[in-house]
Amino acid sequence: MAVSTKEKTDKKTKKDSNQREFSKETYLWWYETMYLMRRFEEKAGQQYGRQKIRGFCHLYIGQEACAAGSVSALRDTDSFITAYRDHAHPLALGTDPNKVMAELFAKETGVSRGKGGSMHMFDKERNFYGGHGIVGGQIPLGAGIAFAEQYKGTDNVCMTIMGDGAVRQGAFHETLNMAMTMKIPVLFVIENNGYAMGTSVQRTSNVQDLYTLGEAYDMPSFPVDAMNVENVHIAVEEAAERARKGDGPTLLEFRTYRYKGHSISDPAKYRTKEELEGYKEQDPIIQCANAMIEKDFATEEDLKEIEKKVKAQVEESIKFADESPFPPAEQALEDVYMQEDYPFILD
Repeated sequence: MAVSTKEKTDKKTKKDSNQREFSKETYLWWYETMYLMRRFEEKAGQQYGRQKIRGFCHLYIGQEACAAGSVSALRDTDSFITAYRDHAHPLALGTDPNKVMAELFAKETGVSRGKGGSMHMFDKERNFYGGHGIVGGQIPLGAGIAFAEQYKGTDNVCMTIMGDGAVRQGAFHETLNMAMTMKIPVLFVIENNGYAMGTSVQRTSNVQDLYTLGEAYDMPSFPVDAMNVENVHIAVEEAAERARKGDGPTLLEFRTYRYKGHSISDPAKYRTKEELEGYKEQDPIIQCANAMIEKDFATEEDLKEIEKKVKAQVEESIKFADESPFPPAEQALEDVYMQEDYPFILD
C-alpha cells in the first residue's frame, strides 16, 4: 500500500497535518472507515451494472477523507446534512452498511424503508438528515437545524455539505448572510471536486477560490487539502469550536477529487487520464496507510486484515439487500407528512 504522494503546492491550504499528533485508534478508525466507503461504493457501482440499483447513483470514490475526517472531529450529538452524493456519510457515522445497500436496492429493510434510494439517505438516530436532490436545497435546511440547536441552548453544530456547483445558487448566499448575522452554529462545507456535474469550476465560476465567497459576509473561510484526512479533522474541529463558543459559522472549501464521473451514467470524458492519475497519487486511503506504517501504528499485514474484514462486510450487505423484500404496495402512502388539523385548507 505504501506509495509516495503528490506534493501539494497551494500555500493557502488550511493547516498542516504535521502540526497535530493523532492516536493509533484514530488512524485505525480512519483507515477502516475510508476503506469501507471505497469498497462499498465500488460494489454499488457493480450492482448498478447488474440493474440491482435503478435510477441515479452518485459515487464518492476519492473523497473519503472528507467524510471520515469530519465525523472524527465532531460529536455524536452534532448533525449532518448533504446533497445527493450521500452513501458515504452515513457509513462514516455508523449506519449499518446492510441498511444502506438495501436502500440502494429499494428494499423495505433500507435505511429509508426503500423509499429514498441513492439520493435520499436518512438516519435520524445518527442525526443524518439527508440526502437532498435539489442542488443547494440542503443549505438553508442545515442552517435551520443549527438554529434549532441554538434556540434550544445546546452547543451542538450542524455540518452542512454541498458540491461546488451549489455555491452559485441563491440559497447559498442568502443562507450564509443570515447564518453570519444570527451567529448560527453551522459549518458550511463545499466538497469541491473540481467539476460541477460535468463542467469544470474554471469554466463555470469567475471565483476560483470558492472559500473566498464566505468573506463577503465576514465569515471565517478557509481552503482545506481534503485528500488528507488529518487536515480535514483539524479544520472541522476548529470550525466547530468557534461555533460552540457562539462565534457563528465557518465556510470550508474541501479541495478533493472524485475518481468517477458525476453519476454512473457519466463517462467523464471531459478530463484527462493524466489529471485523474495525478490525483490518485494523493489518494486519501494510501496517505492514511503510509502514515500508520511510518508511525509504527500498523503493518502491511494489519492493513490486509482490515481490508479482509471490510470486504466481507460489504459482501454481506449485498446478500442482505438481495434477499430483502421490496416494500408492499400498501406502504406507498405511509411516511407521508400530513397534519390532519392543518388550518389553511379550504373545502
